[in-house]
Amino acid sequence: MLDQISPPAAKPAATRLARALAVFGPGLVVMLADTDVGSVITAGQSGVQFGYHLLGQQLILVPILYMVQELTVRLGIFTGRGHGELIRESFGQFWAWVSAAGLAVATAGALLTEFSGVAGVGELYGVPRAVSLSLAAAALLAVVLTGSYRRVERAAIAVGLFEFAFFYVAWAAHPALGELTRGMVSIPWRDSHYLYLSAANIGAVIMPWMIFYQQSAVADKKLRPEHYSAACWDTAAGALLTQLVMAAVLIACAATIGAKNPHASLSTVGEMSQALTPFMGQFTGKLVFSLGVLGAGLVAAIVASLALAWGVGEVAGYRRSLELKPLQARWFYGVYAVCVVAGAALVAVWPNLVSLNVGVQVMNALLLPLVLGFLIALAVFSLPPERRLRGWYMWTVITVSALTTALGVYGGLSGAGLV
Repeated sequence: MLDQISPPAAKPAATRLARALAVFGPGLVVMLADTDVGSVITAGQSGVQFGYHLLGQQLILVPILYMVQELTVRLGIFTGRGHGELIRESFGQFWAWVSAAGLAVATAGALLTEFSGVAGVGELYGVPRAVSLSLAAAALLAVVLTGSYRRVERAAIAVGLFEFAFFYVAWAAHPALGELTRGMVSIPWRDSHYLYLSAANIGAVIMPWMIFYQQSAVADKKLRPEHYSAACWDTAAGALLTQLVMAAVLIACAATIGAKNPHASLSTVGEMSQALTPFMGQFTGKLVFSLGVLGAGLVAAIVASLALAWGVGEVAGYRRSLELKPLQARWFYGVYAVCVVAGAALVAVWPNLVSLNVGVQVMNALLLPLVLGFLIALAVFSLPPERRLRGWYMWTVITVSALTTALGVYGGLSGAGLV
């Protein structure tokens, strides 16, 4: 009798698992992209200059990051619209273009840091900048121009998983747990350099192109209300993973370079790798950091470029979907291709762009009022009534977003000597 009952009972569970696995992807991809080259260098610089003082912030940002990206999931599933399209429908063409302009600025900064990281890895192995950037650009074009959304998603996840290399880096650094704990609870709030790096870390976590990408990816993947729970788990897992990677980089640099040379300035991937080689060995240090940075840079370049292609298309009204062939959506694929080629070309001819890494993250923090303002407004006014932000959770989201934005903006302006 049990044998006859078991199969029907097992079927719903198997169906739920299959559905969850099919839904997983947008959240994980966007979170792997969140730990991009600029974020890695920002986390490394935080560990070098301030030891473990900024480690607690990495953990506090996990629920904040989830809170923000869950709204994009909710908007994408229950409206079926991308972020730019929904802003246009809800607030008009002007505000849609304002949001797209902010997205374009953030995407440009992101692509400069990603390709700078790729070039830096190539130079570690004696590969000319033009060669490494050409290969990277060709690979990024091939992934998107020859595939469907599902194939692009799988390729992005496969590349992004190289970021797991940073966990080995943190383990190999052998951090002292006592120092780590004391550093987390001791916060130098009055130090303007600390506030500047704090703002950079906030900007390294909440980026405009992440919001555009995940909402558009959810809509493009045609996720429905029954997928909402699984999509939230996808986002939660990604939020935890990306912040653990950031924490791993910070711990590794604090335990090694920060302990020996706290005044070191690590503005490039090459400098970070070379600084770690005495502690990890020449071959291991180069290889581990190279894999991690390539994974971070390439997946972020895909996500940021697609976010801009989707965002501009949603505002301008051209056809946009990875399920369409390039000739069926010329503008969509054209914007993506221009982003990739222009980013690679600019880094090839302007070699000192890597110094912008931390600055780009601070710029993201300064864009938070615009980015989070639109996101919360959409969640309050544009969702179906039963799915809108309301009650205590609405005020929690508004309060947390306001405090995060205020800290990011104040820290950025303070570090620049403007307040």
